Amino acid sequence: MPRMSMIEAVRSAMDVSMERDGDVVVFGEDVGYFGGVFRATQGLQQKYGTHRCFDAPISESGIVGAAIGMAAYGLKPCIEVQFADYVYPAFDQIVSEAARIRYRSNGQFTAPIVIRMPSGGGIFGGQTHSQSPEALFTHVSGLKVVIPSNPYDAKGLLISSIEDPDPVIFFEPKRLYNGPFDGHHDRPITPWSKHELGDVPEGHFTVPLGKAVVRREGSALTVLAYGTMVYVAQAAAEDTGIDAEVIDLRSLVPLDLETITTSVKKTGRCIIVHEATLTSGFGAELAALVQEQCFYHLEAPIARVTGWDTPYPHAQEWDYFPGPARVGQAMIEALEEQP
Repeated sequence: MPRMSMIEAVRSAMDVSMERDGDVVVFGEDVGYFGGVFRATQGLQQKYGTHRCFDAPISESGIVGAAIGMAAYGLKPCIEVQFADYVYPAFDQIVSEAARIRYRSNGQFTAPIVIRMPSGGGIFGGQTHSQSPEALFTHVSGLKVVIPSNPYDAKGLLISSIEDPDPVIFFEPKRLYNGPFDGHHDRPITPWSKHELGDVPEGHFTVPLGKAVVRREGSALTVLAYGTMVYVAQAAAEDTGIDAEVIDLRSLVPLDLETITTSVKKTGRCIIVHEATLTSGFGAELAALVQEQCFYHLEAPIARVTGWDTPYPHAQEWDYFPGPARVGQAMIEALEEQP
């Protein structure tokens, strides 16, 4: 089995899907001839032609709007928004059209589109290249929201998303493109070529949407995380020596509530970690669900470790980024709480 980076896995997912289904098309800013700013679509135009992989004008609203029209007439667009920070001009198309078209047409039309976008920080991108806006989309009925943490999941989840009959927002944590990142920014990263989750089958396979996975088993407390924060949580557990169970959610909508509640009922404590800002972040929804489902099993308040309620800074990136020290301190405080 070959080992792939996350970029290669994403590219392989699109390649496999385009080869299997002639209705799958790929387009966006610079994704054709140039192969994308991160090279995730490199070689697809040469292989499938300019009618199936092509460049679009610098207009996110136009890109998404065109994809919705294509989807309504039977195509399966997999489009790229160059950075998640750039998606806001397309928000009306996503919310008012893509997410609603099945409902408003009584099932006569659907929008089987995937909107891929690199998200998150850790690359000194500053406030306009580091955002994590996933909570905005989880609030919208009719959208699915997926965030892989490794190459294997990136390929399997992206193929599942392309084959899904409804719109999927597919976030790719760009700090993970070339290797897992544990939040220790002063240490070299391990490339995916040396990590077991870099083992990715070459052909077609899927990872189901709505199914979380336990990345680290433990009994002291539960950590709910996704994307880059999965590795930060694991690092925090190792650094503190705390027997934490780390759950990689993989998709936020649909959400695997069963895996979450099973773990929290076992450990009695829950910490939620995400890179997005605190207020109204997806962690708030997770905290509410855990409280509703596990109230009588909780032995400490649910804690959230997140980005701050400020624009993502450039000069103080590592003060903003929820690193292993902050997550580890939350773990220690959770264990100090007495029921």
